[in-house]
Amino acid sequence: MTSWKLALAAALLAAGTALAGDLPRLPLALELPQSADSPGVVTFDHDQHVDTSRPDCVACHPRLFGILGRSAARRTQVVTHAAMEKGRACGACHGKAALNFEDCSMCHKM
Repeated sequence: MTSWKLALAAALLAAGTALAGDLPRLPLALELPQSADSPGVVTFDHDQHVDTSRPDCVACHPRLFGILGRSAARRTQVVTHAAMEKGRACGACHGKAALNFEDCSMCHKM
């Protein structure tokens, strides 16, 4: 391989690495705490909620969900349907109208 081809390949590799480094590393799926009467586990998946072409973590963090320090300790609170209907937690974006509360399997894995 000629030196200019090698230099071009190295530049393209470096540019690809730099672009990949700009994307956030999304956390793994997170099992949410359950209440005693929950029909099944709810797992939050960042991949389904984040537009990787325009990632915006501050849309939810720390306003709705804490991730650092004392705010992370609040994660142990159970998310209830009553709270969601009042626009808290998942309901801040999904609300009662967007969630099909009649179909538990949309969120709860039995």
